[in-house]
Amino acid sequence: MADKADREVKDAGLDETTKNLSPERIEAVIRQVLDTRASARLKVYLETCVHCGLCSDACHHYLSRDKDPDFAPVAKVKDTIWEMVKRKGKVDGEFIKNAARIAFIECGACRRCSMYCPFGIDIAQLIMLVRRICSLLGVVPQYLQDTTNSHAATMNQMWVQQDEWIDTLMWQEEEASMEVPKARIPLDKEGADCMYSVIAPEPKILAQLIGNMAVIFKAAGEDWTMPSTDGWDNSNMAMYSGDFEVMGRVERLHWERAMQLRVKKIVMGECGHAFRGAVYDGPKWLGWQGTPIPMVHAVEYYYDIIKSGRIKIREKYKEPVTVQDPCNIVRGRGLHHKLRYIMNEMCEDFRDVEPRFEHNFCCGAGGGIINCGPPWKLARMKSTRVKAEQFARTGAHTIVTPCHNCHSGIEDIIKHYKLGMHISFISEILVQTMELPGDKA
Repeated sequence: MADKADREVKDAGLDETTKNLSPERIEAVIRQVLDTRASARLKVYLETCVHCGLCSDACHHYLSRDKDPDFAPVAKVKDTIWEMVKRKGKVDGEFIKNAARIAFIECGACRRCSMYCPFGIDIAQLIMLVRRICSLLGVVPQYLQDTTNSHAATMNQMWVQQDEWIDTLMWQEEEASMEVPKARIPLDKEGADCMYSVIAPEPKILAQLIGNMAVIFKAAGEDWTMPSTDGWDNSNMAMYSGDFEVMGRVERLHWERAMQLRVKKIVMGECGHAFRGAVYDGPKWLGWQGTPIPMVHAVEYYYDIIKSGRIKIREKYKEPVTVQDPCNIVRGRGLHHKLRYIMNEMCEDFRDVEPRFEHNFCCGAGGGIINCGPPWKLARMKSTRVKAEQFARTGAHTIVTPCHNCHSGIEDIIKHYKLGMHISFISEILVQTMELPGDKA
């Protein structure tokens, strides 16, 4: 059975909000979602599932918790949306609180389990339906809701103000120009070949990554720009809180800003969930057939500039290195081979993980889980034991991952399980190993 301590975590976003929920309101919201938003897929999935349990061994929560049946994907569905349908929405506040804990903390919607379902049931879609219901009822972990509120108020997830954004870009342009003379961060350049899109943690706490890209773009001879006003942040945690209205606002502004600049494409930084929001979930919610401008993930961009010779590797990284496959760009985009190409080009001693590619384990931080904050950190760590064991088996010193959630989540795993490893983005190693303009042959 699930750890009692995990169920006694105090979170005002779940504890206080459920106290004032009436049975009538709960039923009305559930029926609204099931009748107007669930689509035929819900009926097909629930009637197709035969409770075989083949999805269980695909879930890192289940495996890390000594195969506790409460953490099996089928159990999560049965204890949440299945009961809502079966009872026709007639559930109480305590049920909703438990459903929210399951949907937000015990599933990151990574979709690994769906690969092992013999009927192809998208369990992540069912869990996201639960999150949508919880969001409409106002029952969302407080830290995650705070992030959504930041999106709504400032159009970025970390309350970065306009002057802070510009100051950070000026600072990083100065830093980049110290590495490569004439490196610049062009703002609002109309008609550039690409707009570079980042997420709010970069200007807030990882500003050096923007400076890295200024160096890489200069070395690659890229014609690029960034927006000076709102629309630059594409992290969109509202997608995972279930607030699709805010999600739609964030994505619409992002694409509108790119269209105003008349760029030919967008290069998305090293983030998986932002890419998912911009290319898949966001446009779908907005009723678009696709994105108005092509977008490539940083992995695709690095692959192209290295493969084409626009960037050349001067000296390979010496330390033993392994890699994490971010769920949203590997299972969701199929970039595992391009990611391995980059790793082998940059690194002298690359040691792959097992399982790998689309079969790799989720880091346990994505899907909004890490954004649920400190109250749930220990529960998250308990569910990532198999991930820690997987990394330890490689014997590597450095773990590279092109995703912010993976980066932060794996950093926690390293500390909690005392792995003695380091975590890095691709750009941090690429700027160390590539030829820079002015380098002597």
